[in-house]
Amino acid sequence: MNLIDKLTILSDSAKYDVACTSSGSNRGSKAGMTGNTVSMGICHSFSADGRCISLLKVLMTNSCMYDCAYCVNRRSNDTRRAAFTPKELADLTIQFYRRNYIEGLFLSSGIMRSPDYTTEQMIAALELLRNEYGFNGYIHVKAIPGADSALISRLGMLADRMSVNIELPSQESLQVLAPDKSKESILKPMGLIREKITENAYDVVKYRHSPKFVPAGQSTQMIVGATPETDHKILTLSEGLYKKYKLKRVFYSAYMPVTQHSLLPSTETKPPLLREHRLYQADWLLRFYGFQARELLDERNPNFNPLIDPKCNWAIHHMELFPMEVNRASYEELLRVPGIGVQSAKRIIAARRTANLDFASLKKLGVVLKRAQYFITCKGKALEGLRVNESSILRGLISESGLKNVLQPEYEQLSFFDESAVTKESVMQCLTGQM
Repeated sequence: MNLIDKLTILSDSAKYDVACTSSGSNRGSKAGMTGNTVSMGICHSFSADGRCISLLKVLMTNSCMYDCAYCVNRRSNDTRRAAFTPKELADLTIQFYRRNYIEGLFLSSGIMRSPDYTTEQMIAALELLRNEYGFNGYIHVKAIPGADSALISRLGMLADRMSVNIELPSQESLQVLAPDKSKESILKPMGLIREKITENAYDVVKYRHSPKFVPAGQSTQMIVGATPETDHKILTLSEGLYKKYKLKRVFYSAYMPVTQHSLLPSTETKPPLLREHRLYQADWLLRFYGFQARELLDERNPNFNPLIDPKCNWAIHHMELFPMEVNRASYEELLRVPGIGVQSAKRIIAARRTANLDFASLKKLGVVLKRAQYFITCKGKALEGLRVNESSILRGLISESGLKNVLQPEYEQLSFFDESAVTKESVMQCLTGQM
């Protein structure tokens, strides 16, 4: 099998591993134009300064000794198999880099022979890249659960970021759908990586030129919709992982039905992409807005309302805290207001030191007034002409999403007295941007 065939098979097998998105396009060079695109294995990620960078996203092999029911690469699945040698993968990466196709590598793998053998193959490829070819670009590598701690430590010294995929949110689901895996085998390398990062931080301070261990930190992935766990269960697990293992990111992957199985959703079932989106929004609230999982969901309300974002949903159910006076509210309180994000909250704190703010000022500071107007006052007054109740706020927030008819029919009961006095502009709410 030639290298192009291997690349085709192994890049296609890697597309279900989230953390970046596939380009999916193939465009050759043209006279008078600069650059070209290849679809096989090229995906995109974002750097700390906001740049979009291209990564080569492949598996070391799609052969696997495990039989996870949800995985397209499981051993019982009838599919074409391939494997790179360490030199083939290193050569391919460096050639793509020299042609300006990519700026880095995203490497995962099926389990061939054993976790230790697979990790050794990945180490050999990365050592060639780093030591022989002098590749100094970004490398994200997936650690293999069950591999020896010494091997994971060596792998971490060669990569910028490592991740260990949890895949399923509970031990019960793992036992049913991935009997070869266990919670302990997944959490053990996560704990090791956390410890090595902490140790390395002291080494770097003490020895200026000490090599760095996964300087970009570690992450994980959870599949959403393959098993019956609620959003509350998933978000609570994510919160625990952030606190205990100091993860940089938890990625949520809407389950793509790729095979028919009695324990999995039908192949005709659509991926729960909207649910995935709400979990990402809630994850953002945990990491940057000071929310806790138990505030957003509980046993009585275990799943998010798919029609509105989690922050708006929380605010509607806590109207006793609103309206909030923006000229007196603390930074932490401002972050709880829909439409006010991290940056706009900082701007409000800075701007009100010199003058009392009004609604026009808030708009200039980046506040999304189409959301925030329901939950704030300026100088003790609400937006002129705005008198709302919980139901009218909900209608306004939903209308922009295009899902209005799911919640209510097109007709509604007319009244002689307009209790809500909602303007046309207030009804058209924006569900993107700062929450």
